[in-house]
Parts: sequence; C-alpha cells; structure tokens
Amino acid sequence: MSRMSETTGADESEVAAVLTTPEEWRGFLQRYDERYMQHRASDRELIGLLDEGQLEVLEEEGRLEPWLGEAPAREEDLAAAEERLGVRFPPSLRAFFLASDGWKRVEGWVDLVHPCGSVSWMRDGDDGGSVIEVYDEIPDNDDYVRLFRRSVEVARGEDYWLLDPTDTGPDGEWAAYLFAPKYGDLSEFPNFSALFHDGYDDMD
Repeated sequence: MSRMSETTGADESEVAAVLTTPEEWRGFLQRYDERYMQHRASDRELIGLLDEGQLEVLEEEGRLEPWLGEAPAREEDLAAAEERLGVRFPPSLRAFFLASDGWKRVEGWVDLVHPCGSVSWMRDGDDGGSVIEVYDEIPDNDDYVRLFRRSVEVARGEDYWLLDPTDTGPDGEWAAYLFAPKYGDLSEFPNFSALFHDGYDDMD
C-alpha cells in the first residue's frame, strides 16, 4: 500500500451555492435523483446485471427505484444526534437531514449517506477504526490520521465522506473530505453541500 496522496482541492464545487434550507435541498435532491436515474439507466454494465422483472420496470418507468431519499428528520432526531456526538451540525448538513434523513445512492464509490441517527465519529466505527489503524502504520501520515480521528463520518461505501468540526468557516460550515482508502486519495471540499454537488457534476 502506498503512502497517501496530498490533499487535493475541488475548485468547481467551491463555487456551487451552499444549500442551507430544507427547501433548497429538496429542489436539488429532486434534480440529483432524476440525473442519477438517467445516468444509471444508460449504464450498460448495470443493465447486464438486471433480471427480467427489473428490466421491465426500467423500460416502463425509466428508473429502478421510486425515490433515493428518505422522510425528513425531525428536529428531535437532529438534537439527539448532536447531543450524542457533542456537536451542532453545520447548516448545510442540518438542512439536508430536514429535507431527507439519509440518501440511498451516491454517484461514485459512496453508497449511502447516513441518516442523522447513524452519523458517527470515524474513529468509533468498526470500518473507520480499522482504516485509521492501517493508515497509522504508514510513515508520514500523522496529519491525515489526526484528521480521521477528529472527523465525523456522514457517508460511506468503498469511499468515505467526512466532515471536520474543528475546521469551521465564518458561515458555520465544516471542511469536508472525500476519502478513498484503496488509493490513498483525500480530496477537500468547503462544505457538505459541495460533496453532493461534486457527484452531481460528475454525471454530466
């Protein structure tokens, strides 16, 4: 396993509007949902894995799932999650949960955005803790390991979405990261909203 790469920026997502209200998130998530389904419907590799029933649904409805989101979180759910972690979520993440408490599919190698009740410190998760241990053994990765230990995991699959509550901007947003353990790639984004915009732009 090679040493982790330098952190890279995501310039295009920095200029995307930060979504800080449930109404803004609902509009964006509807567009994301539609683009994701169109993108996947044209994926020949995916189509080859579908059974006859799924192909029929895809042909008739143009999609395999009715909606990638979840019901909105309640304020009590958010408060309980924040109390458990000892933090107050940044505006874009709070607004996302109030629009959809989780998300089932993300473009790339992140499968699931957690509901607020499942958000956790990366260091406390079985998988996250194991990743930290492995990368802690790689020379010259102290800065990255410290970042992982203080970061909140908000989404994962093969890759992770992480937020750093110790790096807060004047707008209350936390620095965000897309981390690919397999390749040692760590990409920095200005906020949670920018992570979603990055995946949306990749579907062009």
